[in-house]
Amino acid sequence: MMELPGNGMEWEYSDDEGEEMEQDAPVEKKVSVHACNTWNELRKNGQLCDVRLRVEGVEFPAHRTILAGCSQYFRALFTNGCTESAMSVIDIPGISAEMLELILEYAYTRDVHVNEANVQELLPAADQFNINGIVKECCKFLRRHLSPENVIGIREFSKSYFCPGLEKACYDFIITKFPDVMAGAPNEELQLLSVDDFENILADDYLNAKDEEFVFEGLVHWVNSDFPARVEYVPRLFQKVRVGLLNPDYFMSKVKTHDLIKDNDACKPRIVDAVKFFYDLELSNQSLNDFSHPLAIPRIPYEVLFAVGGWSDRSPTPVVETYDTRADRWVDVEPRDSHPRAYHGIACLNQKLYVIGGFDSVEYFNSVRCFDPAKLCWSEVAPMNCRRCYVSVTVQGGHIFAMGGFDGQVRTNAAERYNPNNNQWSLIRHMTAQRSDASATALAGRVYICGGFNGQECLQSAEYYDSAVNEWISIANMRSRRSGIGVIAYRHYVYAVGGFNGANRLNTAERYDPGSNQWTMIPNMYNPRSNFGIEVIDDMLFVVGGFNGYTTICHVECYDERTNEWYDATDMSLYRSALSCGVMRGLPNREYFSIKKFSKSPPEAKKKAEKAHVPTRTQSVTTHEAMATDD
Repeated sequence: MMELPGNGMEWEYSDDEGEEMEQDAPVEKKVSVHACNTWNELRKNGQLCDVRLRVEGVEFPAHRTILAGCSQYFRALFTNGCTESAMSVIDIPGISAEMLELILEYAYTRDVHVNEANVQELLPAADQFNINGIVKECCKFLRRHLSPENVIGIREFSKSYFCPGLEKACYDFIITKFPDVMAGAPNEELQLLSVDDFENILADDYLNAKDEEFVFEGLVHWVNSDFPARVEYVPRLFQKVRVGLLNPDYFMSKVKTHDLIKDNDACKPRIVDAVKFFYDLELSNQSLNDFSHPLAIPRIPYEVLFAVGGWSDRSPTPVVETYDTRADRWVDVEPRDSHPRAYHGIACLNQKLYVIGGFDSVEYFNSVRCFDPAKLCWSEVAPMNCRRCYVSVTVQGGHIFAMGGFDGQVRTNAAERYNPNNNQWSLIRHMTAQRSDASATALAGRVYICGGFNGQECLQSAEYYDSAVNEWISIANMRSRRSGIGVIAYRHYVYAVGGFNGANRLNTAERYDPGSNQWTMIPNMYNPRSNFGIEVIDDMLFVVGGFNGYTTICHVECYDERTNEWYDATDMSLYRSALSCGVMRGLPNREYFSIKKFSKSPPEAKKKAEKAHVPTRTQSVTTHEAMATDD
């Protein structure tokens, strides 16, 4: 039986049940709350009732008309001309007295209290009596409480009572959190997952696993949950593991020699193909994988990293690239904005990407551009109250915050926030310091901003905004002065990376612990940089492009807190600084932003991918690319 955690994991879902009302349709007529409460009071007092429902020896007085209006079951029962329709007391089978009381309460008030104690009994009862409103409320409750430990059981539960929306939400949860589900689901849950369903999951392009080794380990875990009955399916399921995506060392030491694989004759052809694939790859020293090879077709990432705009080749660039974490490749994205800019900020909210403020070598912007990745279109939204180049931007509590910056004359401590629901910016309390070329992030309900330039010196101070009291509160100074800094929340810390200290571009990085109010150094990056993009994707901290003191760079590297190390990632296609990055999750058309879109026709795909992988080197450093030395 599925178990619901007391404080269930929050899981985003869309409620696609129902249809939009046409513009000219009549206004829906609703019964007033007062009328509903009056009828319910009459029921509870046994007044004007014309039928009594009996369950477990308990009789419930009711009104036939009210029940018939709520349930097709009761309507048929009272109007079919059979013996029951004329009886004053009717026995109701297959339901408890507690559930019938909840159903009657809903019939009269259109309100029902669903909780973890009653949902597994209430949904079948509502299904039995064709009360779709209760079914819908139960499904909503279960969606909100999906977790790795219960999602498989809830999916089977939804299939039993034909709840396709809930079933899809469960499948999407499994696909999106596959490693967590396979690690967290108890054996009795895994045993509910049939071989056909599991095969479909392993074959799904959208299966979200950071490394293909999680897919192989998930296969092993599924088999071991009922080994005698499932070991025969190993060859069938092994065909769905994209072994060409595995690390060669992992393949040789963990897969090829695994007890489920090494002596299984049916698995040997795929092992041979994989060995040949890795041998050919090493022999040819290919830096670019052949993504059309059936053993190494990348899965589509759940998260997409956008790198937007910036300064390149003596001018602001409109280029938008996305990073495919599964293929470790950058993808050029169309359409580009018609308003290129640099030294701007980016915020991702409600599956839209906002490009905020910035500079185009002529104008300092207060305008905000909005990219809708689902519709692939750009639009303009409300402008900020202030012009802001070198602006610091973050998202907190459903709002976009824009802080500090330079308007062409003054470096400001003014801050404001944007409400997408009414398309309006409103000013908030000023920061304690003037800051341009700072950077901001949000952690645990607070908006943090660190470093920057005040017109005279690079700053090492930092502060956070408490929206509950509309106050900025100073925190411990960073260990280094940093302008052109990158700041990001990663796990439980605020990271401050790179920047310019007034003399040199930095490759140092440090992190802030809100609990102790202390900064701690972490290992240095490979490349010094300022005015770069920074984001967290796949539970790793990425830094993208920037200016190293001599030239713009396209280099990308990432930091893993678990190993406390930096790693190289594939360079961007374009050398640029003063860019900004954002991450969007669960886009419905995320295949468009991945290397997968090049796999429609393999020959053309390889040509496009190779072209996208050749960097375009900036020939010289321009005045604007070096602006951070003065700001």
